[in-house]
Amino acid sequence: MADTALQLGIVGAYMVVALAVGAVAYRLTERTAEDYYLASRTLGTVVLLFTTFATLLSAFTFFGGPNLAFSAGPEWILVMGLMDGIIFAVLWYVLGYKQWLVGKRHGYVTLGEMLGDRFGSTALRVVVAAVSLVWLFPYVMLQQKGAGQAIVGLTNGAVPFWVGAGGITLFMILYVALSGMRGVAWTDTLQGLFMLSLIWVAVAWVLSAVGGAGEATALLASEEPAFVGLGGGLYTPQYIISTAVSIAFGVTMFPQINQRFFAAGSKKVLKRTFALWPVLVLLLFVPAFMLGAWAAGLGVTVPEGGNVIPALLGEYTPTWFTALVIAGAMAAMMSSSDSMLLSGSSYLTRDLYRPLTGRGDASDEETDRREALVARVGVVVFATLSFVASLYTPGTLVQIGDTAFSGFAQLTVPVALALYWQGTTRSGMYAGVVGSQVFYGLHVFPVLATVGGLFGLDVALPTAYLGWTPGIVGILVGLVLTVTVSLMTAPAATEDRTAYAVSGVESD
Repeated sequence: MADTALQLGIVGAYMVVALAVGAVAYRLTERTAEDYYLASRTLGTVVLLFTTFATLLSAFTFFGGPNLAFSAGPEWILVMGLMDGIIFAVLWYVLGYKQWLVGKRHGYVTLGEMLGDRFGSTALRVVVAAVSLVWLFPYVMLQQKGAGQAIVGLTNGAVPFWVGAGGITLFMILYVALSGMRGVAWTDTLQGLFMLSLIWVAVAWVLSAVGGAGEATALLASEEPAFVGLGGGLYTPQYIISTAVSIAFGVTMFPQINQRFFAAGSKKVLKRTFALWPVLVLLLFVPAFMLGAWAAGLGVTVPEGGNVIPALLGEYTPTWFTALVIAGAMAAMMSSSDSMLLSGSSYLTRDLYRPLTGRGDASDEETDRREALVARVGVVVFATLSFVASLYTPGTLVQIGDTAFSGFAQLTVPVALALYWQGTTRSGMYAGVVGSQVFYGLHVFPVLATVGGLFGLDVALPTAYLGWTPGIVGILVGLVLTVTVSLMTAPAATEDRTAYAVSGVESD
């Protein structure tokens, strides 16, 4: 009982500190949408780097990924540590820089606003926002599911899953409503440094207890010889490449990441952050995933439905340190979820509420107050529904995260074409966005196949295409549809093909 109280006290103290940072940020936040959602586009290199880093760190980083390394080997490092570190860094600059230029000129806050203006289509703006919110839902649920599991593992079941997940959900709702992007970014920076430091201390502590990295690896080779050679686990080249591309492309379209492209203070900030990104990714994912792999050789017993990191630390480190690492994991989940809810509220108010209520993009005091209320209600409803879903969804953290990543990935190619190819038409965008989403959705939502069967349609689709995942094939479908339909159709009268001409925009 004393250990449980200590562990919960450490986690609680961390949450209080995070809330205090949010309160300070609230006092400095201007009462404008641009400041609330984007911190007035003033983020510097360190803050932008760490807020993006911490926002991407989730329950998967500390639980799902190490669990996968524990069961199938550490090759996942190739996906997350190397390939995604590099692929996303390139996309960050190629797409992020262009979005920053366009957003700075036109004052865009969301991806939907940008595309809606480019193609003169309110409907496209709504479709992009709706698709984003649909895929955001399972990823928010992933954080809540991870939080519940973390508390259960930390307290050996003394605190039930629903209490842990529910408590974190309430905290997130309160924090997002209070702090805005400035508070989220500041807290993310502290969280990122906190998590990075803890994971390396954990590696040092465990390895010192077992005789060093060489001994831990020798034990792994003895117990699981397939884990120490490439191709020995569940991974094939097609699987590794498909997953790496899907995750990197998906991350680029995550609302909470995509909006950070608009928030950079300058071009120099973007260049520095994308150059430092692969290094930061390796510094976290290599130790986290290797801990999971080494645990397989150390004979660590993981409870059914539990996670390997808490189990490993429980055997080799003191109770208080295990609680600190779990607090770090909780920080990862909160730094993802608070940004998701903030971005989700901006998509809800600016891309759904405004056009669907006919209020346009005009801003006045009454509109701002009404939208603020809609945003906060939306955050509460969205977070509550995802919490309820987390209680009843049987999928693992890996499965849930992969579904969301690949769903967002379907947007990347149409958006890239819209930014760089003036030949892209409104019809081409509709075909690429909707077509790829339908293709991927038929593979991951059995209910769609059931509905098709009711109408006599054979929608039994394969789980892979010559080893390539439906997510990666869907990206190619989006490319073909966007290009083909654009070549076959003329631009609508309301489209602005010069909207993304950025000559003359700040290029410092």
